[in-house]
Amino acid sequence: MNHSVEQHVRKPRGRDIHEEHRVSTPLELLFDLTFVVAIALAAAQLHHGLAEHHLAQALPVFGLVFFSIWWAWMNYSWFASAYDNDDTAFRLLTMLQMLGVLVLATGIGGAFEGQWAAMVFGYVLMRVALVVQWVRAGRGDPERRSTCYRYALGVAAVQVFWVARLSFPADWMWPMAVLGVVLELAVPAWAERVGTTPWHAHHIAERYGLMTIIVLGECVLGTGNSIASVLQSEGWSWGLAVVGIGGLGLVLALWWIYFLLPSAEALHHHRERAWGWGYGHFFVFASVAALGSGLEVVADMLKVSSHGGAEGNGSTSLEAILFLAVPLTIYVLAVWLQWGWVTRARERQTGIAFLCLACFALVVVAVALGLPLPWALPLLCVGPLVVIVYNEHGRKHCGEFFQVR
Repeated sequence: MNHSVEQHVRKPRGRDIHEEHRVSTPLELLFDLTFVVAIALAAAQLHHGLAEHHLAQALPVFGLVFFSIWWAWMNYSWFASAYDNDDTAFRLLTMLQMLGVLVLATGIGGAFEGQWAAMVFGYVLMRVALVVQWVRAGRGDPERRSTCYRYALGVAAVQVFWVARLSFPADWMWPMAVLGVVLELAVPAWAERVGTTPWHAHHIAERYGLMTIIVLGECVLGTGNSIASVLQSEGWSWGLAVVGIGGLGLVLALWWIYFLLPSAEALHHHRERAWGWGYGHFFVFASVAALGSGLEVVADMLKVSSHGGAEGNGSTSLEAILFLAVPLTIYVLAVWLQWGWVTRARERQTGIAFLCLACFALVVVAVALGLPLPWALPLLCVGPLVVIVYNEHGRKHCGEFFQVR
């Protein structure tokens, strides 16, 4: 009887940080799929805001919504890298967090209209399940018990703050939100002052890579749906084909650039660099999600109205190209800073990064001077392509300049 119970409830004692062949589990992959829904809904709401010229209202909400999605995913991923013992209790608590993700997703639309209750409820549900996970980890890992209990206490306290924030006047909404974000970010630093958790470098790098692929997939999905809608209503055109090819080219180029970064190797040898690397990924993920919204705006503009071909969503070509160029700029800067932070390689990448940004700027100028918007998308791929060729050639012919130091 006791042996049977132990099979279902085992104390999480901490994983071996040098465990060989450590990869994402099927449960982690299923967990990630629930975030696909939340990210898609957040990107769709940003798309509506861009198309309806409500950028000033939509962008801050998107930032806060995406932070909640990213932070919940990130906290679970680091916990699982350190304490996933795959017992029944761990699985059930993970599934409860998945339920919380879906509840949060249903509240995203309301958040963009100022109604935060449903989203906060889903977020808190996820976080309460994580509190229980940390308490279990503290009971099973005496060496790091103080760290685990600090995590549990800190996460629980911030959730009380988020619930209390709902009762504050509307004027206090954004100051309190900023304070809440700061408190969330401070919990790991406070908890790990008394000891670090045994996360696995290659595993955590794989988890971040998979999330990058998921967010890039949202770009493909959103653009594909928009192009299919245009194709059904307006029929085939060269502009539509160029937008599809250019959008796919951007996604493939950003994927290639991201996986040039030797995250696993760098974190394995320099675990202290994980803080900047992990937190900096917010800008990587959020910029790609915003790029997907921009690609949808571009596809929408191909719709021809019944009044002489006016642009369907009211956006100008210059606005639309900026909706692409700005997220691309943030992405390139974020990955460039990640490169410098985790590798400390002699090759600093500064020149090639700013050459890429200059290519984006030239495309924006060309559109402002009259270049048709569909043909601007393939040109946006030129900058990332230069980065890829430079790095692949450099790693092959002078690899010592690109190695982790």
